[in-house]
Amino acid sequence: MPVMSRSERAFCCGALWRSSSTAIARELRAQRLGRDVLEIGSGSGSVARQVLSSDPGLAWVAMDLDPHMTRAAADRLREFPNASAQTGDATAMPFLDESFDSVVSCLMLHHIIDWENALAEVARVLRPGGTFVGYDLVRTPLAGAFHRLDGSPHRLIAPDEFQAECARHGLTIGVGSRLLGHVMRFSGRKS
Repeated sequence: MPVMSRSERAFCCGALWRSSSTAIARELRAQRLGRDVLEIGSGSGSVARQVLSSDPGLAWVAMDLDPHMTRAAADRLREFPNASAQTGDATAMPFLDESFDSVVSCLMLHHIIDWENALAEVARVLRPGGTFVGYDLVRTPLAGAFHRLDGSPHRLIAPDEFQAECARHGLTIGVGSRLLGHVMRFSGRKS
């Protein structure tokens, strides 16, 4: 099973990501997530832990393709009885249709070469009116250079392509720009 590169794993388990995830969690708490939340590409569970710390009633599933990250997330979320972590592929999710009120994705879709399939799966597992929210890297020269140096599989995303693919699957998404255009923040609903 594919795993993160060493530099990605270090980032996802390190202080820089924890500090970034604080800002992300603050913004997620302002969203209407509903009760049943799925986080795809959850990494070590940092975002989930921070959101759950202020709203422990959420039923949060932290899913990641990398078993090392899943174990780290399970450990980090142990104190929350409604939280779980599992290994899974965002392009073939092991959940029934319309299982979640929200799907959260933080800086991971660009690591899925066929991210269009992941968006189809997001739409499938979301309930009608459900929220899809998150962040991802944008196709910029700087983001491309970093990932080429890192050697990790990636396919960076252009915001207009992302919105069009979401719309194809019944997801109406708004996109904003962050970090000088290198990161997009997205939020929307399933019709």
